[in-house]
This record gives sequence, structure tokens and C-alpha cells, in this order.
Amino acid sequence: MGCLLVLFAWISPRFVLVVLWIFTDRLTIAFDSFVLGFAGFLLLPYTTVAYALAYAPVLGVRGVGWVFVTIGLLIDLSSWLGGGRRARSQYA
Repeated sequence: MGCLLVLFAWISPRFVLVVLWIFTDRLTIAFDSFVLGFAGFLLLPYTTVAYALAYAPVLGVRGVGWVFVTIGLLIDLSSWLGGGRRARSQYA
């Protein structure tokens, strides 16, 4: 099941967040408030998925988990910055 979630997260992280929200309690454990999780859903979906999956209830995110969260952040930033670059090149 975990590998399947990672595959779907690569394709559509928002779909995985909805599946996690409906079928598990990972998002409730990882985020203190609904607002923070929803902001992650809208703005940084890859980072939110990585954080929710790397979060341990007592310890938080540690070690290799931060590597995955950083990779998620880099993917989110590249999608934001790459979209602007593509739009500028399309009109030039």
C-alpha cells in the first residue's frame, strides 16, 4: 500500500492527501490544525504529503524524514518557478 501511495503522490499529491484524510488519521496526527493542513493542500502539496508520511507521533520528523520533506519542498518550488518560466517563454 505504501508504494502505491508514493506512486500516486508523484502523479497527484492532492489526490493522496484526500485519500489519507478519508481513510487514515495521518493528517490529524501530523498537523495540529485543519488550517495548516489545508494551506499545505493548496500551496505545497508534495511537501505536505512528505511531512505527513514522515511524521512520527512522539518524535516528529527526524533524520531521513527531513530529507524527504526537503525533496518535496524542492519539487513544489520547481513546479511554481517552472510554471512561470514556461508562461514567459510561451508569450515571447
